[in-house]
Amino acid sequence: MIPNPLLYARFIPYYLRLKLLNLTSRFPPLPGGVLDEQTRLLRRGQEVLGEVPLDQGTPQQARDGFRNSIGILKNVGGIFEEVDSVREMTIPGPAEAIPARLYLPGKDKAYPLFILFHGGGWVIGDLETADNLARFICRRAECAVLSVDYRLAPEHCFPTAVEEAFAAVAWAVEHAAELSGDPRRVLVGGDSAGGNLAAVVAQMARDKGAPKLAGQVLLYAGLDAANLDSPSYQEFGGQSLGLPKRDVEWFLDQYTPVLKERCNPLVSPLLEKDLQGLPPALVVTAEYDVLRDEGEAYARRLQEAGVPVKLMRCNGMIHGFLSLVGLIRRATGYFDQVIDEIRRMAGG
Repeated sequence: MIPNPLLYARFIPYYLRLKLLNLTSRFPPLPGGVLDEQTRLLRRGQEVLGEVPLDQGTPQQARDGFRNSIGILKNVGGIFEEVDSVREMTIPGPAEAIPARLYLPGKDKAYPLFILFHGGGWVIGDLETADNLARFICRRAECAVLSVDYRLAPEHCFPTAVEEAFAAVAWAVEHAAELSGDPRRVLVGGDSAGGNLAAVVAQMARDKGAPKLAGQVLLYAGLDAANLDSPSYQEFGGQSLGLPKRDVEWFLDQYTPVLKERCNPLVSPLLEKDLQGLPPALVVTAEYDVLRDEGEAYARRLQEAGVPVKLMRCNGMIHGFLSLVGLIRRATGYFDQVIDEIRRMAGG
């Protein structure tokens, strides 16, 4: 449904103030406990437009809304970096071919290979909604980026996404040269549910002894579906900050309708008892995010297990903030810091 044009008129003042803030030459670091001003304006504007909880619609309506938001982002200043080439392709999957998209920063033959899983609670999201993240990583980290479009719940519940994510990584490492990638420098990563899949794949690869991964990049990842009562859930779960608890519960009902499956480490990698021997990790959390505490708990457990880990808490940020590069100035600054860490992990 197209929102009332009058609502868009009410949104304009928020948008203009947000854009004016982008003209500020320097943003100082934020202390904890302060919501980024541009983010606050954006959230107010979105509330003016009206937000419908996911559980009041169908999965397809949620998918359409998510994809539409990316289209809007292109028109209001979001960064969609130019890369040398983009190629649509498919990867052999356990049940059927898996759609994917390969981004290349140039014409060399042995870039670090970053395998990206999109976010969206395993229910929404696709190659288009991850396009700006893939382009940013490709261009600024100088990586070949393989974005993977695993099948979604509730049509394909757990473990479909896990099985397809692992199959895509195993195939990509074996065929890295065909992707202009270096098989010795393969990283897995993703945002939100995509970060969950990256963490799960890293654990599966360790347990199976292959494929070998150079690192894992977990961007405000969901890592514990069995426990939705952490302090960050208690503080932010009832607020409109990108991911309310109500939406998390709806996503989990679609992905894992069998409740006991949420205790499976393939759904909740934080519950894996042994984290030794996992690849180095970059764990990024947003201060104002219900998933913050489980991400930071996972980083601590990795460190205790002897895994090299870098934890970045991004103060003033909400869930999904990296998708707002170009629109939210601090989001762009934080993403540049993520890029620096990806370069380091990839040996660049």
